[in-house]
Amino acid sequence: MKYKVLITTSGIGQRLGEITKYTNKALVRVGKKPAISYIIESYPADTPFVVTVGYFGDHVREFLSLAYPDRNIEYIEVDNFAGHGSSLGYSMLQAKDILQCPFIYHASDTIVTEKIAAPTENWIGVSKGGDASQYASWNIAGGNTPIFNDKGAIDFDYIHIGLVGVNDYQQFWEMLQRLYGANVNDQTLNDCQVIVAMQGSGSSFAMRPFDEWYDIGNTSALQRTRQEIKDHFDNLDKMEESIFLFDDFVIKFFHDENIIKERVARARTLGSLVPEIEGSSKHFYRYEYVPGQLYSDVATPSDFAHFLSWAQKNLWHKVREVSDEEFKKVCLDFYLEKTKKRVRQFLDAQNLKDEAQIINGESVPTIAEMLEQIDFDWLCNAEQYQFHGDFILDNILKTEDGYCLVDWRHNFGGLLKGGDMYYDLAKLNHNLTVSHSLVHKNLFTVDMNEDGHIVCDILRKDNLVQCQNVLMDFAKREGYDVKKIKMLSCIIWLNMAPLHHHPFNLFLYYFGKQNLWRALSQ
Repeated sequence: MKYKVLITTSGIGQRLGEITKYTNKALVRVGKKPAISYIIESYPADTPFVVTVGYFGDHVREFLSLAYPDRNIEYIEVDNFAGHGSSLGYSMLQAKDILQCPFIYHASDTIVTEKIAAPTENWIGVSKGGDASQYASWNIAGGNTPIFNDKGAIDFDYIHIGLVGVNDYQQFWEMLQRLYGANVNDQTLNDCQVIVAMQGSGSSFAMRPFDEWYDIGNTSALQRTRQEIKDHFDNLDKMEESIFLFDDFVIKFFHDENIIKERVARARTLGSLVPEIEGSSKHFYRYEYVPGQLYSDVATPSDFAHFLSWAQKNLWHKVREVSDEEFKKVCLDFYLEKTKKRVRQFLDAQNLKDEAQIINGESVPTIAEMLEQIDFDWLCNAEQYQFHGDFILDNILKTEDGYCLVDWRHNFGGLLKGGDMYYDLAKLNHNLTVSHSLVHKNLFTVDMNEDGHIVCDILRKDNLVQCQNVLMDFAKREGYDVKKIKMLSCIIWLNMAPLHHHPFNLFLYYFGKQNLWRALSQ
């Protein structure tokens, strides 16, 4: 049977809060992929799709063109997708002209893992049990006729999951047009109202229960889905960027299109050290999937020593992109001015003041006082090297032939070729201290006791502690300044604080603050 699938991505996804501040809700990462990928991949490869776009519609188009260049996808621009006069029903109505055939409506926040039947009859996708406080629901009356309940029903048989098969498509559009015409400002107009209207005109709908249904329409449901979905993937998410893993390629998203341009340009500079770029757009780039093991999972002290030698031979080559004097200014801006800006960003967001505090029993002065004590002439007296920029174990793959570097930084203070090798060393030191896998398991603490003193700590893997000893031995042997590595690690923690989730952001700030004082005291 020939049919199409309608996916509505035009809405703003306001129930996801800040998560959709920088992109469309259909592109929010769920497991290894965004929500819309689970939807598209649940249908046969030759299925035609109709996708409504509005809010960050360019992001949706760009992603689908990179991820599914061979799929049959038509786009419908929705002019009014938020506020007065907008509704799901209005967005669906914009696709009427190219959906003059049986079709399936699949909400962009609904994921199912079971086979989806063709719309050979009218059917409603439902889930048994659960909490109907956030969802419409159905009761089954005599003769199996579905009776609709709005959100919040106490007694119900099935939850409406936002997946509907429409065989009587002409009647569907006729009823939707009539409902819209009766009140063009009804922001609640949706697929359920059309189903009820069709039932009143004699059409019947069968119930199609789905045993495994995931919803990502609100923050609590998204969090639950990320934990339960089969391709569960731990990643320290940032609002303005994301990573998606496919079988043969990886796609990176950045809200800032300049980062995409510079990432792609730097990939050419880094050459075979990083995967090959296969395509890019304003907000995404795609690169080949490199088989290997995440180095954070397999690093050992003996192999880590080998890796450092590999990096010194293959990555850290001297370059000269600007004069020595100009590079010193770049480092000063990168280490001092950016830190001031990030600390202010964190304090403002948390409604805190930069003040002297007791942290883990130590008296620690203000950040401003400590920045005054740092000898930035010494800290910024650096040579220009080819660099990675986010040199952590989670961005290194151990392959059959050696190592591959991923998720490289887009620039160093605006420079694409030359950076400070000490920043790479400090990033390694940071990650050997603060393991992302342990952060995901919430194996860190940050609290304020009854005296107003801060207590913070983090669990550490012995294996990574030993690797950190190897790093420090390597630095001393090669004549690198260990104090500079430790100082920059603290600056990195302070800079990370405003970019991460609560309470990890608090931990980074106080942990960085205390360790910066220790580095200065030493």
